[in-house]
Amino acid sequence: MKIGILTGGGDCPGLNAVIRGVVRKGIFHYEDDFLGFLEGWRGVIEDKSMPLNLDAVSGILPRGGTILRTSRTNPAKRPDGIERCAATLEKNKIAALIAIGGDDTLSVAQKLHENGVKVVGVPKTIDNDLSGTDYTFGFDTACNVVCEAIDRLHTTAEAHNRVMVVEVMGRDAGWIALYSGIAGGADVILIPERPFDIERVAESLRQRHERGRYFSIVVVAEGAKFSANAQSSQAAPVLQDAEKDEFGHVKLGGVANVLAREIERRTGFETRAVVLGHIQRGGSPSAFDRVLATRYGLGAIDMVHRGEFGCMAALRANKIISIPLKEAISRNRVVDNEMIDTVNGLFEKTANKQAVGD
Repeated sequence: MKIGILTGGGDCPGLNAVIRGVVRKGIFHYEDDFLGFLEGWRGVIEDKSMPLNLDAVSGILPRGGTILRTSRTNPAKRPDGIERCAATLEKNKIAALIAIGGDDTLSVAQKLHENGVKVVGVPKTIDNDLSGTDYTFGFDTACNVVCEAIDRLHTTAEAHNRVMVVEVMGRDAGWIALYSGIAGGADVILIPERPFDIERVAESLRQRHERGRYFSIVVVAEGAKFSANAQSSQAAPVLQDAEKDEFGHVKLGGVANVLAREIERRTGFETRAVVLGHIQRGGSPSAFDRVLATRYGLGAIDMVHRGEFGCMAALRANKIISIPLKEAISRNRVVDNEMIDTVNGLFEKTANKQAVGD
C-alpha cells in the first residue's frame, strides 16, 4: 500500500518520532511505500513531496522539528482547496493519508474524509488541549523546558528581591502553565480558563512579602485574560497582532509585559517579564515524548491496515486506541475544576484564588 504522511500546524518535539514509527512498522510489517508531503497541507495542494524510506527516517528520533516541515495552510480557504488535495492524492496513487496535527490540521482531514479520502489522524498539539486523548506529544518536553527556566529564574529573582513573570504557551488551555508552574514551584499560576483580577494577584504577592519571602515567580499562559472591569465588559487575552491566520487565530503574546508593569505599579516590587516563546517548541524531545510519539505512529499505521479511516489515534489509560476525528476536533480539552482544586491545595486559603486566577 502507498501511504502519504504530512505534519501540519505548529512544530513540536516528537513529530519525527511519529514519522519514524509509521515508516518503520509500515515497511517491516506491511511492506508499505511512503510519500511525505512537505509543509503540511500546502504540500498536498501544490503536490510537493519527498519519498520516505528507511534511510530517510534514520537518525531522526532525537531531532526536534519535522523533516517534512510544516505550515498553517488551510485548504478550505483556498479556491477548490479540498478538491485539489484529493486530486494530488489520486495523482500520486495514495491509498491512505496519515495527517499529524492539532484540531486545525485534523479539521481538514475530516473534510477530506467526508469527501471520500481515506485519512487517519495523529494528535499533535504542544498545548495538550486536543479532545479525546490523555496526552499529546511535545507537551512533556515543553513543560521540562519551562521548568528548567523557572528553576534558573528562582535564583536571580531571589538575588535581586524581584517578581519574575514568566509567559508560556497556552492559547485556550493552561496545561503548560499549570504543570510547569507546579513543577517549578511558582507562587502564582494564571491560565486562560480562569480570568484573573490583577488586584488579587498583587495582594497575593504582598502577603508573600509580608511573610519574609521577598521574591516571587508568576507563571502566566499567553492566553490568560484580565477579568472584566469598568473599561472592558468581558475578559480578553492580550494580542501581539490582531491579524488572523488561515484558521482564524489571532497572534497572542505580551501578557507578561502588561502584567509585570501592573504588578510593579500596584506593589512597588521590582518586576521583570520573561517570554519563553519558541524555546518551548525547539530542541530534542524528552524520553516520554519520544516513546509516546512512536506509539502514536505505530498505532496510526495499524489503524490504516484495519481500515479505521476518519479516526485518530488516541491515548487513554495508557493504551493507544482509535476515536472518530469528529470527537477529537469537537472541542478543546481545557483544565478542569478538579485539577484547579488540586493546585489550589498548595496555596494559602487567603491566596487560593490567585493560584489559578479567580
